[in-house]
Amino acid sequence: MINKPRILSGMQPTQPKLHLGNLEGALRNWVKLQDENKLYCCVVDWHALTTMADDPSAISENSREVALDYLAAGIDPERSTVFIQSHVKEHAELHLLLSMVTPLGWLERVPTYKEKRENLTAEREAYGLLGYPVLQAADILLYKPMGVPVGKDQAPHLELSREILRRFNHLYGPVFPEFKNIIGEVPLMLGLDGRKMSKSYNNAIYIQDTEDETAAKLKTAFTDPEKIRKDDPGHPEGCAVFSLHQVYNLNNIHTVESECRSGSRGCVACKRECTEAVNESLRATRERRHQIDRGELENLLHRGASEAREFASQTMEEVRGAMKLR
Repeated sequence: MINKPRILSGMQPTQPKLHLGNLEGALRNWVKLQDENKLYCCVVDWHALTTMADDPSAISENSREVALDYLAAGIDPERSTVFIQSHVKEHAELHLLLSMVTPLGWLERVPTYKEKRENLTAEREAYGLLGYPVLQAADILLYKPMGVPVGKDQAPHLELSREILRRFNHLYGPVFPEFKNIIGEVPLMLGLDGRKMSKSYNNAIYIQDTEDETAAKLKTAFTDPEKIRKDDPGHPEGCAVFSLHQVYNLNNIHTVESECRSGSRGCVACKRECTEAVNESLRATRERRHQIDRGELENLLHRGASEAREFASQTMEEVRGAMKLR
């Protein structure tokens, strides 16, 4: 296992639940990647402080809930290392050292920083918001991965991580190997209101929702505003329910689409069929989640942190040696 190519992945525990967009857009791909690679699967709790520093009390419990969702989705702790970022202090040490060689201008030009700064509600901007990509670079470089699964919106951060890597290697020697972006096929996953599925929009179906909760949510889902009567021709593009059919009812997708367009399918029946398909697909995942004992989870996270520290500490020995800080 140690000789397999390494991959680093992670999610923030800003909320205690991962939604179907997280599951289909990231977790499913991680599960596949662990077959041929050594996956370091991190819950990046320090990153959550960029928006939760005023009241961080929920981060610890949220982190456990996110880890449960990792395991429920099929991340195997016997093959992959599942851990919480703050349990491996080497992340903080490498972040500090990388921050000393990262030009300020590199951070200020990151598009997501500009967006977050505009939406800032705090009285003062914290360094952590600006320095987020440096900590992200530390998360990655500690494990010298072959690649990092990433969405298109995170690509600028990963390019910056590579720039930081190259600058460090230029100054101190070739400690860190280059890594590549692993961009999977992310299905269209609209939220219940027709916008992108997001925790912040309150329009998500969550992995840990019950089947009844899923059914209740889908009854309220946005469909086609032009389809007033059951036999009116529909327009499935932009329909939140159809986007779920495309993922969870793929075998029948052509029938769903043609019946919708012809007006032979009503929205109520369409939602009912979609609910059955979503719940059927998630049944095994949800059952796995309920079967995991909290004590067992803590043991797994403790073991995962120990495994991560074992590799991370070796990397930091090399870093300190290269920088003549021993």
